[in-house]
Amino acid sequence: MSSLLLHGTTVVAVIRDGRACIGSDGQVSLEATVLKSTARKVRRLYNDSVLAGFAGATADAFTLLERFEEQLGAHRGNLVRSAVELAKAWRTDRYLRRLEAMLVAATRTEMVLISGNGDVIVPDDNIVAIGSGGNYARAAARALIRHTPLDARQIVEESLRIAAEICVYTNNHFTIEELP
Repeated sequence: MSSLLLHGTTVVAVIRDGRACIGSDGQVSLEATVLKSTARKVRRLYNDSVLAGFAGATADAFTLLERFEEQLGAHRGNLVRSAVELAKAWRTDRYLRRLEAMLVAATRTEMVLISGNGDVIVPDDNIVAIGSGGNYARAAARALIRHTPLDARQIVEESLRIAAEICVYTNNHFTIEELP
């Protein structure tokens, strides 16, 4: 099983005009086979004030989401501090170190990308995208932010739609969450 490649997931997050939105597709693929088309890869955390999306191994991502929510509780919802503490634990804890996933998290005013390499990245342009179709979705979101008046939700939706047209590991069954 370890030689098989698990593909899938496009997650994109956008903050615009004080509104945060994260969306994902629903596809999970194993090599050339679609295993599931309605997976839910976006969650609300910390009393619905933080949105999070994940890419990677599902069980690993859920473990990280649980740990991230614990950090949010310990740091009273401070997104960046919680992300840094999770990244530190992820790099140093023997169990967590083996987890293979990436997280994107956002409040209405800030967002972060958290990786297992210890990265906590706060984007310059309030756009983050991860997963197989992440680069397609990020490029679409950048163009839409620069050249349209669309709101955060509309940008996320259209970015996912564009990624689904290009990436074979992205479908058009979307889960979208928004913080108004």
